Amino acid sequence: MPRLFVGLELPENVANALAMLRGGLPGARWVDPSDYHLTLRFIGDIDRRAAREIEDELADIGHEPVPVSVIGLGVFGGDKPHTLYAQVAPGRALLELQAESERCLRRLGLKPEPRKFTPHVTLARLRATSVLDVADYLAANAPNPRAEFQAERFALFSARETFGGGPYIVEAAYPLH
Repeated sequence: MPRLFVGLELPENVANALAMLRGGLPGARWVDPSDYHLTLRFIGDIDRRAAREIEDELADIGHEPVPVSVIGLGVFGGDKPHTLYAQVAPGRALLELQAESERCLRRLGLKPEPRKFTPHVTLARLRATSVLDVADYLAANAPNPRAEFQAERFALFSARETFGGGPYIVEAAYPLH
């Protein structure tokens, strides 16, 4: 049973720029730069038949290329930080592509994504990392990262059935034109 999600791949130069931020944060388990991506919609564990239906349905999305702007760093978890991420600007084209992928999956009977879409690239998962350590790390890296690229395709990814999931595999890619 594959664990699937819809997302955007990052170009190598953007992944390399983000990888320069690795280190200097106690309790961080850094994501391998080859696994950096921007999730549009997490699907979860799906049987093979449903995976084929999802693959076919996503092929019907017609959308122009999407400009993506990495604009800073953030942390999920508040007083108990658990994820360090690169924040992505919620541009109109990106939000439209995310909404269209959500509509496609709902047409197939999948339940709506309960979480609000927050465009980001996960850089590290945090374990027992103090709020003070996070604040120090964010302050030290405040002007970073800044990167832009044009997404020319989106993809259906599979992940291992474990927390953290990588390595991620592109199961199908769909051009944006």
